[in-house]
Amino acid sequence: MSASGGGKAIIAAFLANLGIALAKFLAWALSGSASMLAEAIHSVADSGNQLLLMLGGRKAQRTADREHPFGYGRERYVSAFVVSIILFSLGGLFAVYEGVEKLVDPHELDERWWWLPIAVLVVAIVLESLSLRTAIKESNRVREQGQSWISFIRRAKAPELPVVLLEDTGALTGLTFALLGVGLSVITGDPVFDALGTLMIGLLLIAIAIVLGIETKSLLVGEGASRADYDRIVDAIAGGPDVVKLIHIKTLYLGPDELLVAAKIALAADKTVRQAADDIDEIERRIRDVVPAARLIYLEPDVYRPSLDPEPPTDTFVLKSSD
Repeated sequence: MSASGGGKAIIAAFLANLGIALAKFLAWALSGSASMLAEAIHSVADSGNQLLLMLGGRKAQRTADREHPFGYGRERYVSAFVVSIILFSLGGLFAVYEGVEKLVDPHELDERWWWLPIAVLVVAIVLESLSLRTAIKESNRVREQGQSWISFIRRAKAPELPVVLLEDTGALTGLTFALLGVGLSVITGDPVFDALGTLMIGLLLIAIAIVLGIETKSLLVGEGASRADYDRIVDAIAGGPDVVKLIHIKTLYLGPDELLVAAKIALAADKTVRQAADDIDEIERRIRDVVPAARLIYLEPDVYRPSLDPEPPTDTFVLKSSD
């Protein structure tokens, strides 16, 4: 998995969630806290999610073949989409069900072990904070300067880091809900607070899963270059003396680290085939210099004829040309 895939962040999150899940299950078994059971299932789901992300990263490294001529880079998007489904079904729905069930039929905490859930939750908050710190550190290596975290999560082409960031943030928020629920139940003796904490954890997980599902679905359908990268590519093509006009261009991410660029460019009508080939090689070099992720570049040389090559619609981006 590439650096942009956040391998360290995934491993850190997996180890933290695995240890936390075991501790939460123990605390639930001894105390009977519904919030602890919801949090234990949450940690198990998160651990499975990290395994799926690592599996997707490994599959994505397979070389292209006849069946998949553009490679397997989108395996990482598939894994991230499955993660959102698991987080929704296994984590969110179970926690909501458990919370509602405990509201209907409350179960008091075992007075002998009331302290154990609180201790486990405090330790879990510390471990999740360390995992989140690692995810933030890894994300800052690829996050553009001045880019907001919301924008980074929405625009990142490598799905692993946004997934881990959302999971860790959700885990810390869920732990806070659980701590409030268990703490208020211990102080007041009313198990309803524990059930409410469980219900809030479930709703939180569902919200995170919906966000993940929407973002990874967009990646699966196919996203083009960001506005900044698109403009860099257009400038690299149209900015040289070898191009008369950039007629049209399309971009598509084949995977988090591989961008396809296809463009139709107008060259001087009197150029020989050799000269046109040399110009195309130079244009490709300029594109890769400004956007290294542009690994697959297909340029169609042509002669610009306004009657046959009208300006295409540009709903999102404005084409630039050397004219």
